[in-house]
Amino acid sequence: MGLACAWHAEPVLEALTGTGLAGAAGLNAYIPLLAIGVLDRYTSLITLPDSWRWLSNGWVLTILGVLLAVELVADKIPLVDHANDVIQTVVRPTAGGLAFTAGSTSETVTVTDPGSFFESKQWVPMVIGILLAGSVHLIKAAARPVINTFTLGLGAPVVSTAEDATSATLSVVAIIIPVLVIVFIGVFIWLGWWVLTRRRRRVRAQAAAATQNTY
Repeated sequence: MGLACAWHAEPVLEALTGTGLAGAAGLNAYIPLLAIGVLDRYTSLITLPDSWRWLSNGWVLTILGVLLAVELVADKIPLVDHANDVIQTVVRPTAGGLAFTAGSTSETVTVTDPGSFFESKQWVPMVIGILLAGSVHLIKAAARPVINTFTLGLGAPVVSTAEDATSATLSVVAIIIPVLVIVFIGVFIWLGWWVLTRRRRRVRAQAAAATQNTY
């Protein structure tokens, strides 16, 4: 019974690890990739398969660190953050695909026999990661103008810092305690509902104002 439960649990944990890392990439493209590489290089918390060991290469980590530094600054400046989100429309989903695939096929402290869930179709985790990261990115990009408007731009650095912290926390949690990713999924669904509701109210308010101006 115990072996059967472990056999069924590992694919779920693989999927949760990949989901958490892809979601983190939707908030910040470089944090989860950097987390995977650093933890593989300097700890035993994750062991990348041979095809993904390049993520822990010193030069790759350096490049990711520089890109992360640029992202940390650009995403905290009103208007610049919007331009950055446009650029990241391609980068974050791509990073999500890489993070999902690397994370879900790695040996971690909770998964000792990775790959059983995706072994027959290696392209599946890449596509899933792209879709997940892309969805998170779209909600993030849609929420930022609303927040900037309500806070006159003062909320940009605060929200950006919170997103970076969430991305870092989610990346580590996805590797060490993937079950907690379920909590982040619930928060993400609520946030998506909140953004859509705010945008609808904003559109209705603008339409009402435009109607009044015509009379």
